[in-house]
Amino acid sequence: MSLFDVEAVKADFPILRREVRPGVPLIYLDGAATSLMPSAVIDAMRTFDENHRANIHRGVHTLAEESTAQYEQSRQETADFIGCANPREVIFTRNATESINLVVNSWGRANLQPGDTVLLSEMEHHANLVPWQMLAAQIGFRLEFIPVSEDKLLDRAAFRQLLADHTPKMVAVMHVSNVLGTVNPLEEIISAAHDAGALVLIDGAQAVPHMYVDVIDLDADFYAFSGHKMLGPTGIGLLYGKQALLEAMPPFLGGGDMIKKVELRSFKVNDLPWKFEAGTPAITQAIGLAAAVRYLKHISMPLVESHSRELVDLAIEQLSGIDGVEIFGPGKGQQLASVAFTVRNVHPHDVSAMLDQVGVAVRAGHHCAMPLHHRFGVNATTRASFSIYNQEEDVSMLVRGIEQALAAFA
Repeated sequence: MSLFDVEAVKADFPILRREVRPGVPLIYLDGAATSLMPSAVIDAMRTFDENHRANIHRGVHTLAEESTAQYEQSRQETADFIGCANPREVIFTRNATESINLVVNSWGRANLQPGDTVLLSEMEHHANLVPWQMLAAQIGFRLEFIPVSEDKLLDRAAFRQLLADHTPKMVAVMHVSNVLGTVNPLEEIISAAHDAGALVLIDGAQAVPHMYVDVIDLDADFYAFSGHKMLGPTGIGLLYGKQALLEAMPPFLGGGDMIKKVELRSFKVNDLPWKFEAGTPAITQAIGLAAAVRYLKHISMPLVESHSRELVDLAIEQLSGIDGVEIFGPGKGQQLASVAFTVRNVHPHDVSAMLDQVGVAVRAGHHCAMPLHHRFGVNATTRASFSIYNQEEDVSMLVRGIEQALAAFA
């Protein structure tokens, strides 16, 4: 299927050599929650900690200067990966959730007033719902939502009507749904939002690992994603923001490194991007993220996307042929990375547990998208999500496990 050697890629992931129980090899289909890490990423972090580990931006000794240089080089490489030529527009955070919270609590507090509107969608991850809800409860602005149609796509006509009716100050949507796999039409969304006078925040946690993203071409005002979903370590994420917007925003957290000068009753804020990076950052994790970026670039993102779409289409085709399985997504050719489904008369947790018996790791639950599940009248789904180390045989094992679950609960 793939245009690159998946067996060779699998060999780069040490954890795929383990068995979940004797004679049962691991088949990992939970990359949408957290992807596996290749040796190149693990080795890069180990090498840093064994040879260069020191705090950054503070010391003038050899290790401190080496650490600072590698940390800032990681920022440059990650910025390049998303098409951003200006590393000052790239802020390291803990994850996409923190990146979104940064925008909400810095830009939102400074710019939103009672009576304003923020436009979200019904398919958002809780990370792009709850922070806005919390701030709306404090300030009194209004939240409106782009509906998800029966075909599992954003209702574009409703979106344009919402723009006209409410003139939102911010439109915050995900690039790729972590449940449906839907790839949202960002060019159209961003252009229409800007025409209506709104800024745009994109949750790209499920997009950046699987497709080429150029934040400049998209004209996104803010773009957030996480390292641990793109072959990198946990504890590191990124927020891209246009420089003029970031410079106008107040600091999100206070402490070391985000200041130039501190007196007892006042402080002077640091330049971008350090203005938003208070305290000692996740230095080792930033090194790991850059290694993940290099790994993905070596394969090439167009090939990564093609591989992901092929696996998703194959899974949809095979799951659709099983009586009792209902897929929640727009269908072949319209999904990326993930396939969520239910199995008749079998709870998703039971499906997941039975799949684990044959070594297949999937996610079961609401996937931090409870409103979306309620929209389609289900409390939970099972989700299989794919990455570059998955192949056709993994889909076959997924299908076999589901068929066993159906037989067991018949």
